[in-house]
Amino acid sequence: MSGGATVELVWIEKQIEHWIRFGRIVRTTILSRSRSTVAFDPDALFAFVRWQANDFGTTESRIDILRAPRADEPYATVPHVTPGGESLLRQSGWPKVERVLQFADAIEALGIDPADAAPDYWRHVHNRLSAGLEPRGYTAAQHRAWLLRQACPPDPLTLRAASAGSVS
Repeated sequence: MSGGATVELVWIEKQIEHWIRFGRIVRTTILSRSRSTVAFDPDALFAFVRWQANDFGTTESRIDILRAPRADEPYATVPHVTPGGESLLRQSGWPKVERVLQFADAIEALGIDPADAAPDYWRHVHNRLSAGLEPRGYTAAQHRAWLLRQACPPDPLTLRAASAGSVS
């Protein structure tokens, strides 16, 4: 496998809705009027929203922000995502899902694609919401620092020390 992720999208009005909130889709395959798949390159960040209802109301509201895995890299499994991805954020219940969508909107208001935001920021949002606390907003300065970190090559000495582990 070359890495990346494929997501199955479903849209059956007032019953099941699976959609991508953000992410750079590299391929779309339409299977029927209500089903399609989208693919993401390795390392791509994307937000996958799942909503389901029955005659009595909403039965499921979830959002997952994932990083598509590289080939031979471990990943978490997520329903409707093949093979899965690195989970940066997972929230369920419409109030929390809606709050995550508001954070994505706020990042877009800065002129930044949420798929380009630092993965650590999405982990921060996950942890704070899970603890019942308010996450900090993403800033242009934080984004600049993330981009600069990406531009710097890793220090070979640090990589060697980290891979060797600690010796006691």
